[in-house]
Amino acid sequence: MTQTLIILNPHAGNGRAGRLWREVEPLLWEQLGELIIAVTEHPEDVAHQLDKAQAVGVTRIVSIGGDGTNHALINALAELNARSPDALPMIYGNLPIGTGQDWARGQGVPYHDLKAAARWIAAAKPRATDIGKLTHQKGHEYFLNIASAGIGGSVVERIERLKTRHSWSFLMATVQALISHDPQVMEITLDGKPWYEGRAYAVAIANGTTFGHGMKIAPNAQQQDGLFDVVLVEGGSRLRILAAFHQVYQGTHLTHPLVRSARAAEVQIRSPLGALGLELDGEPVRASDLTFRVQPGLLQILHAN
Repeated sequence: MTQTLIILNPHAGNGRAGRLWREVEPLLWEQLGELIIAVTEHPEDVAHQLDKAQAVGVTRIVSIGGDGTNHALINALAELNARSPDALPMIYGNLPIGTGQDWARGQGVPYHDLKAAARWIAAAKPRATDIGKLTHQKGHEYFLNIASAGIGGSVVERIERLKTRHSWSFLMATVQALISHDPQVMEITLDGKPWYEGRAYAVAIANGTTFGHGMKIAPNAQQQDGLFDVVLVEGGSRLRILAAFHQVYQGTHLTHPLVRSARAAEVQIRSPLGALGLELDGEPVRASDLTFRVQPGLLQILHAN
């Protein structure tokens, strides 16, 4: 019988994952077969659990958590593959019980209904999926969904400071960041060619479509095309940006005069005035001289048929 390693983050979604585990565990045994359950409270615990799973021949991993849990697993899986290129590839899926749940939104997972999400995972099939890789002066890091530089770092820092998060927390944090954030000078190169130089509120390097609790920043992004969708919001009137902000929830913002978009396999961002705040899958980072590269088909991830 196929075994599945369950990575449970009980703190995801303000502790909702831990509270719902008893409800969903019998369903997962029914839908997925034999389970090995690992409770992880810190991202650094994840890699150790994957090493143990690989040693006993487990190749299917399902995490129960949000975008942050996704981020930790993707990095651990990418590094594991690099260390063990001849081993059977790990297959990864996520049951979304986090705050943002944005990867799940973009994939059509029924994230509002945990039981339906478990059935979705059981029916899903593995597919070779692109992963993003960020390299900077401190090292490298992988991301599954979206990386953004500019106000994205400020938004995530505001979210991290909240003791309790609500459905409107990302909206409020983004509006507050737009009001207080001064657009930074960025020099952006796509596939080796200059693309933009000037002040910008934000630039998103998107593998998935959605971030910030439902903002469809890159509505046309695909995870099997070997390209990022790059979306930039130029420096300009705050009032114009705020007046059009609602468009990002419908994915209709790409035609706005202050928005630029393109596709590329490699994105380089330099800020001549110092380090940029950024986030990867909702995790804050601060660095300069950024290089983002698509890793085509790097991981086997569960998708709908």
